Amino acid sequence: MTTQLQFTCTPEEAQDALYLEQKVRQELRLKPHQTPYFRWKKRSIDARQRQIKINVTLEVSIDTELTPRFQSYEFKSLATKAQVVHIVGAGPAGLFAALQAILFGIKPIVYERGKDVRARRRDLAKLTKEHVLNPESNYCFGEGGAGTYSDGKLYTRSKKRGDVQKVLELLVQFGAKEDILIDAHPHIGTNKLPQLIEAIREQILIAGGEIHFESKLTDIIIDNNRIQQIEINNSAKINIDNLILATGHSARDIFDLLHRKQVALKPKPFALGVRVEHTQAYIDGIQYHGRLHDEYLPPASYSLVTQVDNRGVYSFCMCPGGIIAPCATETQEVVTNGWSPSKRNNIYSNSGIVVGIEPSDFENATDPFVCLDFQKEIERRCWEAAGKTQKVPAQCLKDFVDGKISTSFPRSSYQPGIVSVNLKEIFPAFVYKRLRQAFIDFNQKMPGFLTNDAVVHAPESRTSSPVLIPRDPLTFQHIQLANLYPIAEGAGYAGGIVSAAIDGINSLEKIALEKNGAEAPKKH
Repeated sequence: MTTQLQFTCTPEEAQDALYLEQKVRQELRLKPHQTPYFRWKKRSIDARQRQIKINVTLEVSIDTELTPRFQSYEFKSLATKAQVVHIVGAGPAGLFAALQAILFGIKPIVYERGKDVRARRRDLAKLTKEHVLNPESNYCFGEGGAGTYSDGKLYTRSKKRGDVQKVLELLVQFGAKEDILIDAHPHIGTNKLPQLIEAIREQILIAGGEIHFESKLTDIIIDNNRIQQIEINNSAKINIDNLILATGHSARDIFDLLHRKQVALKPKPFALGVRVEHTQAYIDGIQYHGRLHDEYLPPASYSLVTQVDNRGVYSFCMCPGGIIAPCATETQEVVTNGWSPSKRNNIYSNSGIVVGIEPSDFENATDPFVCLDFQKEIERRCWEAAGKTQKVPAQCLKDFVDGKISTSFPRSSYQPGIVSVNLKEIFPAFVYKRLRQAFIDFNQKMPGFLTNDAVVHAPESRTSSPVLIPRDPLTFQHIQLANLYPIAEGAGYAGGIVSAAIDGINSLEKIALEKNGAEAPKKH
């Protein structure tokens, strides 16, 4: 029998196995002959006070070794004539839908417009070094989706939407460290994710599923309120039964296709702003009360939020020890995002700082593309302001608040380069004023945050989909097309790797229930 033990300790004590054993013995009042077996259950940092503490939850067993944290899922080979589900998109939603399909004995056939993770890496290098954008293979499109090369953060607030633990356990089963089951803000790292994605792909193929790369959805054939066929790469016509649409928040051509086919779409609120970069040492100094270069503490992060004119402004996708990357998907646009390696050991620290954007901010608020058009316009303005390359407009942070052009910059991790621009001329007043006031507010919460040693990069615009593909909340079926299942970020129902994976799993469960009345399979 196991028990859980909770306490706080110093960062040094948290890494001292002898201390932890003594603490267990003391708290549980063990006798000398009793042997405690223990492991971490949860851990988090409390840096609110000068004396930094680690919140510890241990799982403890007395005189009996602990059983494995979880049982692995068994992916059996599919039957020769297994039922089939077609999935468009090989991001976390599509891949986890495919894994869940195999658990139900359903064959997944996945179409991904981009390349596999290895080939995709070469296109990212060209984008970064030569400003050559491949619109089908970039930071957003390709095996693993946008998260593969933009960090792999696994923290989610979507715990009521599905089985978060299942997603994390599957990631561990395919190669992630067990730390993601323990840490309050789990993270895999851009350098580790590609191998994990490859392992998932291999499992799908071994079980009898299919994954087709460089296979773009170019048309859908609708009859009697059902999709009868899909077209891939403007040529191959494929008959389908059920279609899971997991194309990600940047697949704008899919929105256009659905609109042409008179498939219902709605405008959706999203967030847009900038990405701010400090040095990691600077953020460590603020968050850890001057405690620098500490081997017992991870690179510090922050989470900031304020209200300006009754609209939220907040930090988004904060990357300790990270890099700012070029994430455009089309020519004549500039987009930024951030990522961190698994050790988060780069000298930079960056985060999106974004403003909530509502359809009601615009005159044509009911147009399904009203927010998307605004997103496009900001990205195009930034591209033009930075010389029509993949360089980005930039401004020192205090200069941004003061409305001044920056004459020099301390540094930037954004490899294509930065161009000095007064960002007040890029953003409309309702965005700029909210960002400006938010930075002033954030400096009250984190004294020293507002400094010209920090650099603002614009824009941070792909926070979520600006278009909603409406579905029935119970069945996940599109409100018009009974066999179309729009899911995850691209449909407006998720916001990160874990929530997208959950949506993929849930969508497959809806299909299996509708097809066969099948319940979710149990672990092996």
